[in-house]
Amino acid sequence: MKLNVFKIVLFLCTAFSAIAQDSQNIIDGTITFITSNNVYVKFSDTEKITIGSTLYFQNNPCLKVTQKSSTSVVCTLINDCQIKKDDTIKYTYNETIEVEPEEVIDDNLDESIPTEIQDTTTNYPKETSIYSERIRGRISAASYNNFSNLRENRHRLQTRFSLTANHINDGKFSIESYVTYRNNISVPENYRGRTSIFNVYNLNATYDATESLSINLGRRINPKASTFGANDGLQIEKYFGAFYVGAVVGFRPDFFDYSRNTDLLQYGGYAGIDTKTEDFYSSTTLGAMEQTNNGATDRRYVFFQHNSTIASNLNLFSSAELDIFSPSDSISSSGSRLTNLYISARYRFGRVANAMVSYDSRKQIIYYETFQSEIERLLDDDLARQGIRLRLNVRPTKIVWIGASYSNRTQSDNQNASDNIYGYATLTKIPKLGGRLNVSYNINSTRYLNSKILSVRHNRELVENKLNADFYFRMADYDFENQDTAYKQNYFGVGLGWRISGTWQFNFSGEYSTINDENNMRFYTQINKLLLFKKEKIK
Repeated sequence: MKLNVFKIVLFLCTAFSAIAQDSQNIIDGTITFITSNNVYVKFSDTEKITIGSTLYFQNNPCLKVTQKSSTSVVCTLINDCQIKKDDTIKYTYNETIEVEPEEVIDDNLDESIPTEIQDTTTNYPKETSIYSERIRGRISAASYNNFSNLRENRHRLQTRFSLTANHINDGKFSIESYVTYRNNISVPENYRGRTSIFNVYNLNATYDATESLSINLGRRINPKASTFGANDGLQIEKYFGAFYVGAVVGFRPDFFDYSRNTDLLQYGGYAGIDTKTEDFYSSTTLGAMEQTNNGATDRRYVFFQHNSTIASNLNLFSSAELDIFSPSDSISSSGSRLTNLYISARYRFGRVANAMVSYDSRKQIIYYETFQSEIERLLDDDLARQGIRLRLNVRPTKIVWIGASYSNRTQSDNQNASDNIYGYATLTKIPKLGGRLNVSYNINSTRYLNSKILSVRHNRELVENKLNADFYFRMADYDFENQDTAYKQNYFGVGLGWRISGTWQFNFSGEYSTINDENNMRFYTQINKLLLFKKEKIK
């Protein structure tokens, strides 16, 4: 009996010893990175792991070690195991087993393993980057030349450069730019304006600190709050699910030459919500801005902006600005002024028709510090310029488009009204001859002028995908209310567009016009280059 008990005790001790030994010979690791060919696993130490060893996931053999460093191993997947990032992987080793010498990758060769999983990194990346690089740009040079038998000749050169580099190298940095340079070669002798003009409309860099937090520095027009225009400074935006908040601090561009002006400090913030489903998209923003001049408040207002698309057919857009600042009681101004209201709706009736209606009401914006000497006059003439526009396009057949629009603009005191009626018909493909034909007619009437303009334009392809040409004739009749003489002006024009290659384009147009005894010729020449920093399909 005592012998049996002794045997049982000895067996249990042996079993527990084996179990304890097994638990001491197991190393846990964590999957940190997965590619199409390799799986990267991080351990506290890889001294016991040999190349060619098998790693286990949920007691199943899943990975075979192909390379290693001091704390990480590179593996290939075996047995079709289903694994993902952050899964726990186990390696079991036996102290008594001797193995043949192996080739160990020295720590200074860890370049073969992504730096994201090396010892110096504590935050491990996702399996693939959430960002995708897309870099496109355009550079162009153009000349404008006008010759007249009665007026001075005018010549101008202009260059443009634009670049949008989103998520450079699939990373967190993005860059935007749009700059122009204009040189007026010939100007009248008494001309006092600038002849050499360099303008920066957009030049900024964005850093996506996280998926929901972006930081922008430079000159930028914020698409969610375009009402305050360009800002030279800092813009920060943070998302909380569908909701977002933003902050803006910087300077307004100079009123006269659009250069940087550090006297025009502005700051503000906004909040909004984005909604996006298969059949609905909406973005709504509400914010406030304080604009100053030499430290004194120049303008203070709140703004609203909304844009939505419903079922890909109906688009709604609206924006409004409400000024809430007047500097003193001596100025006859109400506590708030609705300085801008714009509403538009576009609806697409399938492929056969689309319609648009819009309404806008705009007042003269008053910058109290900038226009100190004119404030009283501006407030006395605090009239809204308002207008409504209707447009309808219809496609009765496959190759025919016809459309018409009507717009009316007037002041809130019913003065300075103008009516504009426009109609057109387009034959997208002329039977047998080919090409495109467009005919349009425009009637405009104001308090001081009535005009009628007839235009005919023909466009065709001369060389397939290489050379296009268009020819047009325009006849305009002008009748001024305070003059007895009516004016008739005729325009004859031709244009050529040469696609030199997938990224090079050359354009030329010439126009000859006559009005009474005056003859004018205008030439426009442009060459532009599309910049592609990552291979893309050019349509």
